[in-house]
Amino acid sequence: MHRQRYSSAVIKNFLARQTATKNFLATNDAVTKNKAYCDVFINHRGIDTKRTLATLLYDRLSRQKLKPFLDNKNMKPGDKLFDHIDNAIRNCKVGIAVFSPNYCKSYFCLHELALFAESKKKVIPIFCDVKPSQLSVTDNGNVPEKDLLRFESALEEAKCTVGLTFDSLEGNWLDVVNSASEIVMESLIEMKSINFH
Repeated sequence: MHRQRYSSAVIKNFLARQTATKNFLATNDAVTKNKAYCDVFINHRGIDTKRTLATLLYDRLSRQKLKPFLDNKNMKPGDKLFDHIDNAIRNCKVGIAVFSPNYCKSYFCLHELALFAESKKKVIPIFCDVKPSQLSVTDNGNVPEKDLLRFESALEEAKCTVGLTFDSLEGNWLDVVNSASEIVMESLIEMKSINFH
């Protein structure tokens, strides 16, 4: 897979603009009160990846001066779950979907994935210990029909998107985290350059 590499000067310039934008948003109360601003939303199944890949990605992206969203890092007691998460997804720039063996058993994971698709967000899939062909929505009778259709459509779209694959028993955690954060950075730079033209 060919990926464009950016020079350190381009990345530093991008990060400087990011900091300026965040400083502007921090001073604009109307924006910060009504929108949960983040650069990248990390969609994941907690029991599979919260203590490993999701948290490592969050830490790496934070060190790169980006503002990632991870539920246990960005939410506090009293926050309304769907309001906070839905708002963060609608206002993020890019999403990372960490697919794992138990991912499709979670209503919340599939809801977030469907919201990415409905919001036309770019999503970077990471298939962790699971192949795309193994992912399917399970109808346990508790999910409304309209949601099942949303979930199936979003999952099919994600399965047809080029992503990263990772085997936690044989792979190097640092490699997958570095690759994912590079792809996020490149995606944000490309989005910024498109918006300037």
